[in-house]
Amino acid sequence: MNRPPAITDLTGSGQLGTITLDWKPVSWATVVDHYAVYVLTNGAWELAGKTVYPHFVHRGLGFTGVTRTYRVVTVDAAGNKSKPSATASATNLTSVTISGVPVATVGAFDGKGSELALSPNGYASYPTRFPSDVDYTAGTSTPSADWSYLLPGPADKWAGSKNHKATLRFDLTAVPEQDLDLALWLIDSHASLAGTAVLTVNGTQVGRLTFANGATKGSTIADSTYPGSPLKPSYLEQPLPRALFRTGQNVLELFKDNGSWIAYDALGLFARK
Repeated sequence: MNRPPAITDLTGSGQLGTITLDWKPVSWATVVDHYAVYVLTNGAWELAGKTVYPHFVHRGLGFTGVTRTYRVVTVDAAGNKSKPSATASATNLTSVTISGVPVATVGAFDGKGSELALSPNGYASYPTRFPSDVDYTAGTSTPSADWSYLLPGPADKWAGSKNHKATLRFDLTAVPEQDLDLALWLIDSHASLAGTAVLTVNGTQVGRLTFANGATKGSTIADSTYPGSPLKPSYLEQPLPRALFRTGQNVLELFKDNGSWIAYDALGLFARK
């Protein structure tokens, strides 16, 4: 058997719920059918997936950091397999929803949006249900009535082809001693126009959030967790400087002035333990 060459330069990096692997592909002289990616599990190598590209994202890893070890095998057009590559290890990130203490949240961080208003498919009612957009007060408002499962953007004709905003109001008894952490989880987003949104806290622009393109199915399906779900969830978490916050009422705003809709899983602020 003529083995195809093994790949080299395998590297891994961890994100929320995923680990991304990259490597140097074999020479074009080898007709590659696919690369087989293996992960070491309980002392045995298990197939994590196949790809025709020198890139692989291992998904569904949960939100507590775990270090995993990988290797890759080249499989040529005749079905011949290379020797395994050198191994690479990486650790997925631990979410602030696990490491932190909730300060103000909307929805449950569970891969579903069914507890939110208009879910699972009532997006067309957004202009009449939320004519002035979402304005939610933690402790008073309720997710099922007051927080839309979608935040539309200017690319959405059904929402008026204009910018939209989601506002979260919450009280603090004191300025936090450390930075707070934002968690914005999505069950899905538009497949090609997820776009961006401006994030502000108490009138100060923190930055622009960029959303990963999804599968577009989240406008009519509320659950990304069941086997075979067509949704493509994504996760944004970032620190927010303590200097942004004040005693009393605070206001966090997402201003969707670019692209199309995003579909929420949950949104929250977390204090560090």
